[in-house]
Amino acid sequence: MDALSFLEGKGFSILRTEFARDADEAVQAAWRVGFPVTLKVSSPDALHKTELGGVKAKLRGEEEVREGFREIAEAFRARRPEGKFEGVLVQEQGDGVEVIVGTLLDGQFGPVLMFGLGGIFAEVLEDVAFRIIPIEREDARQMIRELKGYPLLAGARGIQVDLERLEDFLLKVSRLIEDNPQILEMDLNPVFLSRGEPLICDARMKMGGPQKAAP
Repeated sequence: MDALSFLEGKGFSILRTEFARDADEAVQAAWRVGFPVTLKVSSPDALHKTELGGVKAKLRGEEEVREGFREIAEAFRARRPEGKFEGVLVQEQGDGVEVIVGTLLDGQFGPVLMFGLGGIFAEVLEDVAFRIIPIEREDARQMIRELKGYPLLAGARGIQVDLERLEDFLLKVSRLIEDNPQILEMDLNPVFLSRGEPLICDARMKMGGPQKAAP
């Protein structure tokens, strides 16, 4: 089971996504998902899809989808000639403020939750907040408000974000890690925020360690 399917099974909201093995299937999936769409390489050997040329966004028609599939396949085979190319994920185009949410296992503190704004805020400004899991609602609230980019979440550029739902989302991630100690690392990037439920666009997990005993 891949990370997105696992999270959907745990009650998280995922951008509508379908798998396609070839260009024809990608076009059919795009019509079902609804244009514009994003294509992402599907392979166990593609942890960092963007760096491999494995993401094509804002595709608005059949020809763009076919061309996007071809370019992703060629880029993957050029960079990972020994890798397994399975096809692509066809995903609805996300909208709203992009954030990243992650967890890691610290040798001293145990599981830790990370939250930050996406894009340049995370990559260049390193605008992120950390808390030891489990967190309470006040922890979630403080994580959100201590970011330098908090004004964006508070509507400074006219984008409405439901901050209470964002707090709920962070609490839900914390509980997920508590209940599933076999998740050693998790990276949700990006997560799209608007006035509705946070929508996970992409996810990566590292599994291992003890399984929680059944009651």
